[in-house]
Amino acid sequence: MAAADPRLIVPLDLPTVDEARRMVAALGDAVGFYKVGLELFASDGMALARELKAQGKQVFLDWKLHDIGTTVQRAAAVLAGAGCDFLTVHGEPQVMAAAVRGRGASNLKVLAVTVLTSLKDEDLVEMGFAESARSLVERRIHQAIGAGCDGVIASPHEAALARSLGGKDFLVVTPGVRPDWSAKNDQARAATPLEALKAGASHIVCGRPITAANDPRDAALRIAAEMAAA
Repeated sequence: MAAADPRLIVPLDLPTVDEARRMVAALGDAVGFYKVGLELFASDGMALARELKAQGKQVFLDWKLHDIGTTVQRAAAVLAGAGCDFLTVHGEPQVMAAAVRGRGASNLKVLAVTVLTSLKDEDLVEMGFAESARSLVERRIHQAIGAGCDGVIASPHEAALARSLGGKDFLVVTPGVRPDWSAKNDQARAATPLEALKAGASHIVCGRPITAANDPRDAALRIAAEMAAA
C-alpha cells in the first residue's frame, strides 16, 4: 500500500463535485491532502470537504477570503468549525488579523496569499504596485507574521525567503510546482517539486501534472518519489 506524502497537496480544480470524487477515488492511497478551491466552492465544496475529512484526508480550503474584517472573521469562525486544515486569505493586514481572530483556538491554519504565482513584475506594475513581486512578497510575509498567520502561499522562487523570515515551523505552501516532465501551463514562477522543497517549502500544490495525467495515481507517485529525494 502506498504511503501518501503529507507534503503533497492535490487541487481538486474540477467542474463538479462528482468529478472531484472520481479523482479522489482514482488517486486512492497515493494522496492524503486535497485542496478545494473556487470552482467547487461555487457548487458544493463544503460538502466535499466534509466527506474528505470523514475519509481521513486533510483539506485545504483555498478560498482566498478578502472582505472587511468583520465578514472575514465570521467566515473563518464558521470554517474553523468544519474541521478543515488550511484556509487561505489575501495578504492584507486587516484581513489576515480578522481570519486569525475568527479561527480562534481551532486547529485551522491560516495562510496568507502573498502574490499569485501567475503574476510577473510587469503585471504588478499594471495593477498599480510600485515594487517587484519579490519585494511585495517580502512585505506581506512580514505582515502575515505580525498578524499571527501560520504561514503563507508563495511561489517556489520565494520559498527560501519565506522560510528565512518565518522560521522552521512557519508553513510555506508553494503552488506553481511542475515536474520536469510536465507543461508549465499558466504558472509564471514555477519550479520542480524537488526545487521547491529544497528552497524551503513545507508543502507543494501540484495539480494538472497529476489530475490531467492519463494515470493520475501513477503521476502522483512519481512526484512523491521526487519529493522523497529532498
